[in-house]
Amino acid sequence: MINNIISFYKIGKELGLPKREINRILLFDKSKNSKLYNVLFFIVLFLLLIFFVYSVITVKIYVSQNTYARGTFYSTIRIKDFQEKS
Repeated sequence: MINNIISFYKIGKELGLPKREINRILLFDKSKNSKLYNVLFFIVLFLLLIFFVYSVITVKIYVSQNTYARGTFYSTIRIKDFQEKS
């Protein structure tokens, strides 16, 4: 990966491109819409966070509704345990 970046710089210098143009190819372009991209990024991040929290809450409710938790044994109580002592 680093070798590719170094080769891009060498090729860019051989072509006579300024360092700004080379960085624009390799890194994020600092265009006039950068604020819009940042806002969209945070909106998508916020929606993913909401989806994650919703899924965790949904799974928690689903798991708590089960009588026996996953991986546990069923009850070992038998009918003869409830017979009256004489």
